Amino acid sequence: MYAPSCRLRPLRSTDFDRVLQLERVLFGAGAWTYGMLTDELAGLGRWYLVAEPTGTDAVAVYGAGPKPVVGYAGLWFDGDVAQVMTIGVDPLYQRHGVGRALLEALVERARTLRASAVLLEVRVDNDPALALYERLGFERIGLRKRYYQPEDKDAFTMRLDLGSAS
Repeated sequence: MYAPSCRLRPLRSTDFDRVLQLERVLFGAGAWTYGMLTDELAGLGRWYLVAEPTGTDAVAVYGAGPKPVVGYAGLWFDGDVAQVMTIGVDPLYQRHGVGRALLEALVERARTLRASAVLLEVRVDNDPALALYERLGFERIGLRKRYYQPEDKDAFTMRLDLGSAS
């Protein structure tokens, strides 16, 4: 099975165009705009990172030089719990561990911040994401009707208890 290698790094302003391109591909009418992204990143307690391809496979596909972002994720910490704000992975890189690596980085960041738990919302029909979250220990704790707009889709709220985070 093909398993691309990626490295994670902090999101930079030069990544915005690519992140917004992925937003449109992944989330359609519900995608964040440039203004929404900049407002989000300006918020207190935010931490965002991206995945970019590395290795010979990336050079074969993209050539020498900088590679496009293939995934991104963000976390908000309010002093008690951490909230996954978004995770997105290029469809060509989905189901190859990129989303898992991003989510694990967010959870590790939440542990470092001594969060008591990590919360997230996920569309009820997003089976691959639900499976990933459940494999990593997240539990469904609620249903938010019509959470995703303008698609009018429901979301599960999920929680990962970090217990005695230290």
